[in-house]
Amino acid sequence: MSSIDERYAKLVNNCSEVVTESEARAILEKEGELISYWGVEPSGLLHIGQGLMVARKLKDLAELDFKVIVFLADWHAFVNDKMEGDLGNIRICGDYLIDCLKGLGADHPNIIYKYADELAGNKDYWEKVLRVSKASTVARIKRAMTIMGRQEDEADSDASKLIYPAMQVADIFYMDIDIAIGGMDQRHAHMLARDVADKLGEKKPVALHWPLLMGLQGGGRMDAAEGKMSKSDPGSCIFIHDEPDIIRKKMNKAFCPQDDVETNPVLDHARLVVFPSLGKMEIKRPEKFGGNLTFETYNDLMMAYSEGKLHPMDLKNGVADAIAEILAPAREYLKAHPDNFEALKKIIGQ
Repeated sequence: MSSIDERYAKLVNNCSEVVTESEARAILEKEGELISYWGVEPSGLLHIGQGLMVARKLKDLAELDFKVIVFLADWHAFVNDKMEGDLGNIRICGDYLIDCLKGLGADHPNIIYKYADELAGNKDYWEKVLRVSKASTVARIKRAMTIMGRQEDEADSDASKLIYPAMQVADIFYMDIDIAIGGMDQRHAHMLARDVADKLGEKKPVALHWPLLMGLQGGGRMDAAEGKMSKSDPGSCIFIHDEPDIIRKKMNKAFCPQDDVETNPVLDHARLVVFPSLGKMEIKRPEKFGGNLTFETYNDLMMAYSEGKLHPMDLKNGVADAIAEILAPAREYLKAHPDNFEALKKIIGQ
Protein backbone atom coordinates (compact mmCIF):
# COMPACT_ATOMS: atom_id res chain seq x y z
CA MET A 1 0.00 0.00 0.00
CA SER A 2 1.40 3.39 -1.00
CA SER A 3 1.71 6.21 1.50
CA ILE A 4 -1.12 8.05 -0.28
CA ASP A 5 -3.36 5.00 0.12
CA GLU A 6 -2.52 4.85 3.82
CA ARG A 7 -3.12 8.57 4.28
CA TYR A 8 -6.40 8.40 2.39
CA ALA A 9 -7.59 5.47 4.51
CA LYS A 10 -6.91 7.48 7.66
CA LEU A 11 -8.56 10.56 6.17
CA VAL A 12 -11.87 8.84 5.44
CA ASN A 13 -11.87 6.42 8.37
CA ASN A 14 -15.30 6.31 10.07
CA CYS A 15 -16.81 8.62 7.43
CA SER A 16 -19.91 7.72 5.44
CA GLU A 17 -19.25 10.08 2.53
CA VAL A 18 -16.35 11.84 0.83
CA VAL A 19 -16.98 14.41 -1.91
CA THR A 20 -14.98 13.49 -3.87
CA GLU A 21 -12.40 10.70 -3.57
CA SER A 22 -10.30 11.92 -6.49
CA GLU A 23 -10.18 15.46 -5.11
CA ALA A 24 -9.31 14.20 -1.62
CA ARG A 25 -6.44 12.14 -2.98
CA ALA A 26 -5.20 15.12 -4.97
CA ILE A 27 -5.15 17.24 -1.80
CA LEU A 28 -3.08 14.62 0.00
CA GLU A 29 -0.52 14.85 -2.80
CA LYS A 30 -0.23 18.65 -2.55
CA GLU A 31 2.83 20.35 -1.16
CA GLY A 32 2.57 23.13 1.37
CA GLU A 33 0.02 23.82 4.10
CA LEU A 34 -3.25 21.88 4.08
CA ILE A 35 -6.21 23.33 5.98
CA SER A 36 -9.29 21.54 7.28
CA TYR A 37 -12.15 22.88 9.34
CA TRP A 38 -15.12 21.91 11.44
CA GLY A 39 -17.69 24.55 12.33
CA VAL A 40 -19.84 24.31 15.46
CA GLU A 41 -22.39 26.58 17.11
CA PRO A 42 -21.78 27.03 20.84
CA SER A 43 -25.31 26.27 21.96
CA GLY A 44 -25.34 24.04 25.03
CA LEU A 45 -23.97 20.87 26.56
CA LEU A 46 -21.95 18.55 24.30
CA HIS A 47 -23.20 15.01 23.68
CA ILE A 48 -21.25 12.07 22.32
CA GLY A 49 -23.00 12.11 18.94
CA GLN A 50 -21.24 15.37 18.26
CA GLY A 51 -18.17 15.38 20.49
CA LEU A 52 -16.78 11.88 20.10
CA MET A 53 -17.38 11.67 16.37
CA VAL A 54 -15.62 14.93 15.61
CA ALA A 55 -12.77 14.53 18.13
CA ARG A 56 -11.68 11.33 16.38
CA LYS A 57 -11.60 13.05 12.98
CA LEU A 58 -9.85 16.16 14.32
CA LYS A 59 -7.09 13.91 15.65
CA ASP A 60 -6.88 12.00 12.35
CA LEU A 61 -6.45 15.24 10.39
CA ALA A 62 -3.91 16.66 12.84
CA GLU A 63 -1.85 13.47 12.57
CA LEU A 64 -2.01 13.83 8.77
CA ASP A 65 -0.30 17.22 9.22
CA PHE A 66 -3.34 19.32 8.38
CA LYS A 67 -3.85 22.64 10.06
CA VAL A 68 -7.16 21.83 11.73
CA ILE A 69 -9.46 24.76 12.54
CA VAL A 70 -12.24 24.21 15.06
CA PHE A 71 -14.46 27.15 14.16
CA LEU A 72 -16.61 28.27 17.07
CA ALA A 73 -19.44 29.99 15.24
CA ASP A 74 -20.55 32.53 17.83
CA TRP A 75 -22.10 34.98 15.37
CA HIS A 76 -23.90 32.12 13.67
CA ALA A 77 -25.29 30.96 17.02
CA PHE A 78 -26.54 34.52 17.56
CA VAL A 79 -28.36 34.47 14.21
CA ASN A 80 -29.79 31.08 15.13
CA ASP A 81 -31.17 32.36 18.47
CA LYS A 82 -28.96 30.09 20.57
CA MET A 83 -28.29 30.91 24.23
CA GLU A 84 -31.10 33.48 23.94
CA GLY A 85 -28.95 35.49 21.55
CA ASP A 86 -26.51 36.56 24.30
CA LEU A 87 -23.05 36.70 22.71
CA GLY A 88 -21.35 36.68 26.11
CA ASN A 89 -23.09 33.45 27.07
CA ILE A 90 -22.38 31.99 23.64
CA ARG A 91 -18.68 32.70 24.19
CA ILE A 92 -18.74 30.94 27.59
CA CYS A 93 -20.34 27.94 25.87
CA GLY A 94 -17.62 28.04 23.22
CA ASP A 95 -14.90 27.96 25.87
CA TYR A 96 -16.68 24.97 27.44
CA LEU A 97 -16.71 23.19 24.05
CA ILE A 98 -12.95 23.70 23.79
CA ASP A 99 -12.53 22.04 27.19
CA CYS A 100 -14.69 19.10 26.11
CA LEU A 101 -12.84 18.54 22.84
CA LYS A 102 -9.45 18.76 24.51
CA GLY A 103 -10.68 16.26 27.10
CA LEU A 104 -11.65 13.94 24.24
CA GLY A 105 -8.12 14.14 22.85
CA ALA A 106 -8.40 17.00 20.35
CA ASP A 107 -5.43 18.72 21.97
CA HIS A 108 -2.74 18.66 19.30
CA PRO A 109 -0.40 21.45 18.13
CA ASN A 110 -2.07 21.31 14.69
CA ILE A 111 -5.56 21.91 16.12
CA ILE A 112 -6.48 25.59 16.35
CA TYR A 113 -9.59 26.93 18.06
CA LYS A 114 -10.95 30.06 16.37
CA TYR A 115 -14.08 32.15 17.00
CA ALA A 116 -16.17 33.58 14.17
CA ASP A 117 -15.76 36.94 15.87
CA GLU A 118 -12.18 36.95 14.58
CA LEU A 119 -13.54 37.09 11.02
CA ALA A 120 -16.50 39.37 11.61
CA GLY A 121 -14.42 42.52 11.96
CA ASN A 122 -12.98 42.20 8.46
CA LYS A 123 -14.84 43.81 5.54
CA ASP A 124 -13.36 41.24 3.14
CA TYR A 125 -15.24 38.54 5.03
CA TRP A 126 -18.57 40.33 4.66
CA GLU A 127 -17.84 40.92 0.99
CA LYS A 128 -17.60 37.15 0.59
CA VAL A 129 -20.91 36.72 2.44
CA LEU A 130 -22.54 39.09 -0.05
CA ARG A 131 -20.89 37.46 -3.06
CA VAL A 132 -22.09 34.02 -1.94
CA SER A 133 -25.59 35.43 -1.52
CA LYS A 134 -25.51 37.03 -4.98
CA ALA A 135 -24.35 33.72 -6.51
CA SER A 136 -27.22 31.78 -4.86
CA THR A 137 -30.96 31.76 -5.26
CA VAL A 138 -33.27 32.26 -2.31
CA ALA A 139 -34.60 28.74 -2.87
CA ARG A 140 -31.07 27.29 -2.73
CA ILE A 141 -30.28 29.22 0.45
CA LYS A 142 -33.51 28.04 2.06
CA ARG A 143 -32.69 24.41 1.28
CA ALA A 144 -29.42 24.86 3.16
CA MET A 145 -31.19 26.17 6.26
CA THR A 146 -31.49 22.61 7.56
CA ILE A 147 -27.88 23.03 8.75
CA MET A 148 -29.35 25.32 11.42
CA GLY A 149 -32.03 22.87 12.43
CA ARG A 150 -34.54 25.24 10.82
CA GLN A 151 -37.38 24.87 8.34
CA GLU A 152 -37.36 26.86 5.12
CA ASP A 153 -40.39 28.97 6.05
CA GLU A 154 -38.76 30.27 9.25
CA ALA A 155 -36.94 32.86 7.15
CA ASP A 156 -40.33 34.43 6.42
CA SER A 157 -40.48 35.85 9.96
CA ASP A 158 -36.73 36.45 10.49
CA ALA A 159 -34.73 37.43 7.42
CA SER A 160 -31.42 37.00 9.30
CA LYS A 161 -31.88 33.25 8.91
CA LEU A 162 -31.16 33.65 5.20
CA ILE A 163 -27.72 35.08 6.02
CA TYR A 164 -26.59 31.98 7.92
CA PRO A 165 -25.86 29.59 5.02
CA ALA A 166 -24.00 32.34 3.15
CA MET A 167 -21.93 33.02 6.28
CA GLN A 168 -20.99 29.36 6.59
CA VAL A 169 -19.89 29.22 2.96
CA ALA A 170 -17.97 32.49 3.37
CA ASP A 171 -16.21 30.96 6.40
CA ILE A 172 -14.89 28.18 4.18
CA PHE A 173 -13.72 30.53 1.44
CA TYR A 174 -12.24 33.16 3.75
CA MET A 175 -10.16 30.63 5.68
CA ASP A 176 -9.00 28.97 2.42
CA ILE A 177 -10.25 25.54 3.50
CA ASP A 178 -9.12 22.42 1.64
CA ILE A 179 -11.38 19.97 3.49
CA ALA A 180 -14.60 20.72 5.37
CA ILE A 181 -15.78 18.07 7.81
CA GLY A 182 -19.02 17.46 9.67
CA GLY A 183 -21.94 15.18 10.27
CA MET A 184 -24.37 14.43 7.47
CA ASP A 185 -26.51 17.30 8.79
CA GLN A 186 -23.84 19.72 7.49
CA ARG A 187 -23.94 18.35 3.96
CA HIS A 188 -26.17 21.10 2.53
CA ALA A 189 -23.74 23.85 3.56
CA HIS A 190 -20.72 22.06 2.17
CA MET A 191 -22.50 21.33 -1.10
CA LEU A 192 -23.57 24.97 -1.36
CA ALA A 193 -19.91 25.96 -1.02
CA ARG A 194 -18.96 23.54 -3.78
CA ASP A 195 -21.83 24.76 -5.97
CA VAL A 196 -20.83 28.43 -5.88
CA ALA A 197 -17.04 28.05 -5.72
CA ASP A 198 -16.53 28.02 -9.49
CA LYS A 199 -18.84 31.01 -9.97
CA LEU A 200 -16.82 33.05 -7.52
CA GLY A 201 -13.37 31.76 -8.42
CA GLU A 202 -12.95 30.23 -4.97
CA LYS A 203 -11.29 26.97 -3.93
CA LYS A 204 -13.81 24.12 -4.03
CA PRO A 205 -13.61 22.29 -0.68
CA VAL A 206 -13.57 18.54 -0.34
CA ALA A 207 -16.30 17.46 2.10
CA LEU A 208 -16.08 14.61 4.61
CA HIS A 209 -19.22 13.54 6.44
CA TRP A 210 -19.82 11.02 9.19
CA PRO A 211 -23.18 9.40 10.05
CA LEU A 212 -25.35 10.95 12.75
CA LEU A 213 -25.64 8.93 15.93
CA MET A 214 -29.14 7.71 16.65
CA GLY A 215 -30.90 9.06 19.71
CA LEU A 216 -31.51 6.53 22.47
CA GLN A 217 -35.26 6.79 22.04
CA GLY A 218 -34.94 5.45 18.48
CA GLY A 219 -36.97 6.70 15.58
CA GLY A 220 -35.14 6.21 12.31
CA ARG A 221 -31.87 5.99 10.45
CA MET A 222 -29.66 9.00 10.55
CA ASP A 223 -29.30 9.68 6.85
CA ALA A 224 -32.82 11.07 7.18
CA ALA A 225 -31.83 12.98 10.34
CA GLU A 226 -34.82 11.50 12.14
CA GLY A 227 -34.43 10.28 15.68
CA LYS A 228 -30.93 11.72 15.95
CA MET A 229 -29.26 12.34 19.28
CA SER A 230 -30.26 15.79 20.56
CA LYS A 231 -29.10 17.82 23.56
CA SER A 232 -32.58 19.36 23.76
CA ASP A 233 -33.85 15.94 24.86
CA PRO A 234 -31.45 14.77 27.62
CA GLY A 235 -33.01 11.32 27.65
CA SER A 236 -32.07 10.82 24.00
CA CYS A 237 -28.38 11.42 24.46
CA ILE A 238 -25.31 10.77 26.54
CA PHE A 239 -23.39 13.90 27.47
CA ILE A 240 -19.61 14.06 27.57
CA HIS A 241 -19.68 14.69 31.32
CA ASP A 242 -22.18 11.94 32.25
CA GLU A 243 -21.00 9.69 35.07
CA PRO A 244 -21.06 5.88 34.58
CA ASP A 245 -24.24 5.42 36.64
CA ILE A 246 -26.07 8.05 34.58
CA ILE A 247 -24.88 6.45 31.35
CA ARG A 248 -26.17 3.08 32.49
CA LYS A 249 -29.55 4.51 33.52
CA LYS A 250 -29.99 6.22 30.16
CA MET A 251 -28.90 3.13 28.26
CA ASN A 252 -31.22 0.89 30.26
CA LYS A 253 -34.16 3.02 29.07
CA ALA A 254 -33.04 2.96 25.45
CA PHE A 255 -35.14 1.50 22.66
CA CYS A 256 -33.57 -1.87 21.88
CA PRO A 257 -35.78 -4.34 19.98
CA GLN A 258 -34.38 -7.85 19.68
CA ASP A 259 -35.69 -8.28 16.15
CA ASP A 260 -34.32 -5.01 14.75
CA VAL A 261 -30.66 -4.41 13.94
CA GLU A 262 -31.22 -1.60 11.43
CA THR A 263 -32.89 1.05 13.62
CA ASN A 264 -31.65 -0.09 17.01
CA PRO A 265 -29.95 2.84 18.83
CA VAL A 266 -28.00 0.64 21.24
CA LEU A 267 -26.42 -1.27 18.36
CA ASP A 268 -25.86 2.08 16.65
CA HIS A 269 -23.83 3.25 19.65
CA ALA A 270 -21.80 0.05 19.51
CA ARG A 271 -21.15 0.52 15.79
CA LEU A 272 -20.32 4.24 15.75
CA VAL A 273 -18.89 4.83 19.23
CA VAL A 274 -17.56 1.66 20.85
CA PHE A 275 -15.82 -0.23 18.05
CA PRO A 276 -14.11 2.82 16.47
CA SER A 277 -12.83 3.87 19.91
CA LEU A 278 -11.93 0.53 21.53
CA GLY A 279 -11.63 -1.86 18.59
CA LYS A 280 -13.68 -4.50 20.35
CA MET A 281 -16.70 -4.98 22.63
CA GLU A 282 -16.64 -6.75 25.98
CA ILE A 283 -19.82 -7.79 27.75
CA LYS A 284 -19.70 -8.97 31.34
CA ARG A 285 -22.24 -11.58 32.38
CA PRO A 286 -22.59 -13.94 35.35
CA GLU A 287 -21.47 -17.51 34.66
CA LYS A 288 -25.05 -18.73 35.09
CA PHE A 289 -25.99 -16.62 32.05
CA GLY A 290 -23.09 -17.83 29.92
CA GLY A 291 -20.19 -15.77 31.26
CA ASN A 292 -18.32 -12.88 29.71
CA LEU A 293 -18.24 -12.28 25.96
CA THR A 294 -15.79 -10.47 23.71
CA PHE A 295 -16.67 -9.39 20.18
CA GLU A 296 -13.82 -8.46 17.86
CA THR A 297 -16.01 -6.90 15.16
CA TYR A 298 -19.33 -5.10 15.05
CA ASN A 299 -20.66 -7.66 12.59
CA ASP A 300 -20.04 -10.44 15.11
CA LEU A 301 -21.95 -8.50 17.75
CA MET A 302 -24.82 -7.73 15.40
CA MET A 303 -25.15 -11.36 14.28
CA ALA A 304 -25.13 -12.66 17.87
CA TYR A 305 -27.83 -10.18 18.80
CA SER A 306 -30.01 -10.83 15.76
CA GLU A 307 -29.81 -14.59 16.40
CA GLY A 308 -30.98 -14.18 20.01
CA LYS A 309 -27.63 -15.22 21.49
CA LEU A 310 -27.30 -11.92 23.32
CA HIS A 311 -30.02 -10.50 25.58
CA PRO A 312 -30.97 -6.80 25.13
CA MET A 313 -30.05 -6.00 28.73
CA ASP A 314 -26.62 -7.59 28.35
CA LEU A 315 -26.09 -5.53 25.19
CA LYS A 316 -27.19 -2.34 26.98
CA ASN A 317 -24.89 -3.01 29.94
CA GLY A 318 -21.93 -3.74 27.67
CA VAL A 319 -22.42 -0.60 25.59
CA ALA A 320 -22.91 1.54 28.71
CA ASP A 321 -19.73 0.21 30.33
CA ALA A 322 -17.74 0.78 27.15
CA ILE A 323 -18.98 4.36 26.71
CA ALA A 324 -18.24 5.13 30.36
CA GLU A 325 -14.67 3.93 29.77
CA ILE A 326 -14.31 5.97 26.57
CA LEU A 327 -15.53 9.15 28.29
CA ALA A 328 -13.36 8.77 31.41
CA PRO A 329 -10.57 11.11 30.18
CA ALA A 330 -13.09 13.81 29.23
CA ARG A 331 -14.82 13.59 32.60
CA GLU A 332 -11.50 13.94 34.38
CA TYR A 333 -10.48 16.87 32.17
CA LEU A 334 -13.70 18.75 32.99
CA LYS A 335 -13.22 18.08 36.69
CA ALA A 336 -9.69 19.48 36.44
CA HIS A 337 -10.88 22.49 34.40
CA PRO A 338 -14.33 23.22 35.87
CA ASP A 339 -14.72 26.98 35.38
CA ASN A 340 -16.34 27.08 31.93
CA PHE A 341 -18.50 24.01 32.59
CA GLU A 342 -19.80 25.47 35.87
CA ALA A 343 -20.45 28.85 34.25
CA LEU A 344 -22.40 27.22 31.43
CA LYS A 345 -24.51 25.16 33.85
CA LYS A 346 -25.53 28.38 35.63
CA ILE A 347 -26.51 29.95 32.31
CA ILE A 348 -28.71 27.04 31.27
CA GLY A 349 -30.12 26.53 34.77
CA GLN A 350 -28.50 23.25 35.78
